[in-house]
Amino acid sequence: MKKILLLVLGCLAFPAFGAEVAGVKIDDKIRIGSAELTLSGAGLRKRVFFQVYVIGLYVSDRKADLVTQPGLKRVAIHMLRDVDAATFTDALVEGMRPNHDEATMKTLEPRIAELAAIMAQLKEAKSGMQILLDWRPGTGTIISVDGKPRGGPIGGEDFYRALLRVWLGERPVQDDLKKALLGEPQ
Repeated sequence: MKKILLLVLGCLAFPAFGAEVAGVKIDDKIRIGSAELTLSGAGLRKRVFFQVYVIGLYVSDRKADLVTQPGLKRVAIHMLRDVDAATFTDALVEGMRPNHDEATMKTLEPRIAELAAIMAQLKEAKSGMQILLDWRPGTGTIISVDGKPRGGPIGGEDFYRALLRVWLGERPVQDDLKKALLGEPQ
């Protein structure tokens, strides 16, 4: 009994380790300003047989609907291969289309153009690069690359939710990736 108690106390004393996916370590918790977010899940985006990126999703409440819950959120993308900016943006847009009707896509177009302009400034999403997509209520979608903000905030929570549906929508870009981000067993 004493050994079990020590084991339980030991588990409580040490923070939980984050995930490791394709050799990329993902923190279990992150802090944005004064808010602490928890890793909902992490997974590997594959295209044919190429490993493209590792992605982690951070939210305040892992039990709530990850797309519609209010509050701060972060998508952390760790590039595993070089992808030119247009291909990266096009892949996100093509992931949005199956999860939205034509009218919704039309309303998202100006914000998609803002995202494309930010990515075009980078020219390429390079292997080893970290791209953060943060939703900050009252501000918008903030894009950071390797710790540096890029472009201005992209307005509208509907835009951030459209991004999340690329991976978490009814028709995600990759079913096993959706399960991984939801924290479901594979």
